[in-house]
Amino acid sequence: MDLQTLIEPTLAGMGYELVALERAGGGLLRLFIDKPDGIVVEDCARVSNQLTRMFMVENIDYERLEVSSPGMDRPLVKPADFVRFVGERANVRLHAPLDGRKRFTGILRGLDEGMLSLEVEAVMVAIPLTEIDSARLAPDFETKPKKPVRGKK
Repeated sequence: MDLQTLIEPTLAGMGYELVALERAGGGLLRLFIDKPDGIVVEDCARVSNQLTRMFMVENIDYERLEVSSPGMDRPLVKPADFVRFVGERANVRLHAPLDGRKRFTGILRGLDEGMLSLEVEAVMVAIPLTEIDSARLAPDFETKPKKPVRGKK
């Protein structure tokens, strides 16, 4: 059985979404989870404990399990991710160049019939989902200038 197919229903039943699953060297199994109101440490511990028990029952081979939040630069993996985050900035990397570029940063504007609409520097770019190598949210960390504090006269 596919590990993702095993994990997703368990997480859904607990109120979480599996964002990404990675197998790394040394038997590391890394999961990124999310839920609508965000992830806290207790969520990671809860999921880790549940999956540890499930992996024991299912005889899943791994050395170490890491469960964490996807972070502010959350990967966009499923078509639903591109819909959910419409209006947000994203970095998109392609398998092959499109109009001479493989990397785009812009505002997600929608998904229609497998085509992502990304607004890049006020220009709409249509990108086939099948051509996307990776995509992540690109949070804007620029802070707006604070209004000067006026002293008392």
